Amino acid sequence: MTERVVLAYSGGLDTSVAIPYIAQETGAEVIAVAVDLGQGGEDLEVIRKRALACGAAEAVVADAREEFAADFCFPALRANALYMDRYPLVSALSRPLIVKHLVAAAERYGGTTVAHGCTGKGNDQVRFEVGLAALDPGLKVIAPARDFAWTRDKAIAFAEEKGLPIDVSSRSPYSIDQNLWGRAVETGFLEDIWNAPTEDLYAYTADPARPREADEVVITFTEGVPVALDGRALGPYQIIAELNRRAGAQGVGRLDMVEDRLVGIKSREVYEAPAAITLLAAHQELENVTVERDLARFKRGVDQRWSELAYDGLWFSPLMDALNVFVAEAQRHVSGDVRLTLHGGRAVVTGRRSGASLYDYDLATYDTGDTFDQSLAKGFVELWGLPSKIAAKRDRVVG
Repeated sequence: MTERVVLAYSGGLDTSVAIPYIAQETGAEVIAVAVDLGQGGEDLEVIRKRALACGAAEAVVADAREEFAADFCFPALRANALYMDRYPLVSALSRPLIVKHLVAAAERYGGTTVAHGCTGKGNDQVRFEVGLAALDPGLKVIAPARDFAWTRDKAIAFAEEKGLPIDVSSRSPYSIDQNLWGRAVETGFLEDIWNAPTEDLYAYTADPARPREADEVVITFTEGVPVALDGRALGPYQIIAELNRRAGAQGVGRLDMVEDRLVGIKSREVYEAPAAITLLAAHQELENVTVERDLARFKRGVDQRWSELAYDGLWFSPLMDALNVFVAEAQRHVSGDVRLTLHGGRAVVTGRRSGASLYDYDLATYDTGDTFDQSLAKGFVELWGLPSKIAAKRDRVVG
């Protein structure tokens, strides 16, 4: 039986060229797998037909938009996932889902090897290959751009030689990855980190400096999961898509940062994540209202570690499984409404309410009706500072 290689297929030059190249180098049939993560752009049926025209034995298109929103974006939201406290894991969240579909295709079509288009300088090679090893350790992996020293010039020449049905003349100066959770832009003139981003970089967000009327939105959460906008019950994909449109129209969610890649280098990235940034702002504020102080303090450390695991390609790991159990427990009371104003590139919380709120007006107020017993404070302060006081006395004696 002929060997089969399952290829993570995007429809672009590199993965299109990979189909006949892998067949030529290995003698295997190629099964192309494209996954719809809400990235927009080209019709995936067109991409499927292109894969077949490039020589794929089979081409699979998976509509994973709802799965991505519910099982990857919302878990990240519950963990307030921001790598280096800024990056909302746009690409990192999509890779384990793609891996799931690659493994499923390998099982369905008898594939023994999985191929991807990642280079040796990026994070995605790790995310793909570590994920594949976790879900099916028996699968082999090849990466033409990395393993065969594949360059863009070679790819173009090979495409022309084989007469592949792809346009290699028009090329964006940037490397772009996008999905429902956001959009990542790198390379080109951005590699000089002194260069400011230009407006043509952006597709998900409007210029935040442009005058416009503000937009107000109320987001309803149940156990840390968004379930409604402005009182309208919506599914996960619908919520993210609508907030991408509304927050994006206000210029919300633009980020320009130098981040620490897993492979040890620093990389300049420009991101657009209007829905993600809006939802994270709302969720964090609702946690402030509903999560007890020590639990909240501990969870901030868990959130950071969760983000690092997702970024580092360890989605399918024992530690991630354990952290998800903790996060779920910490979200039991994170239910209620958060009101935000979207304007001028910012998502600003202006109101919050919850039936599980820990905010007690009678304890918090400074007006008549205050129920806080201030007579208890003096002794509390003395006992709280007693260890420091004793240590200071000791230091004066021995110092």
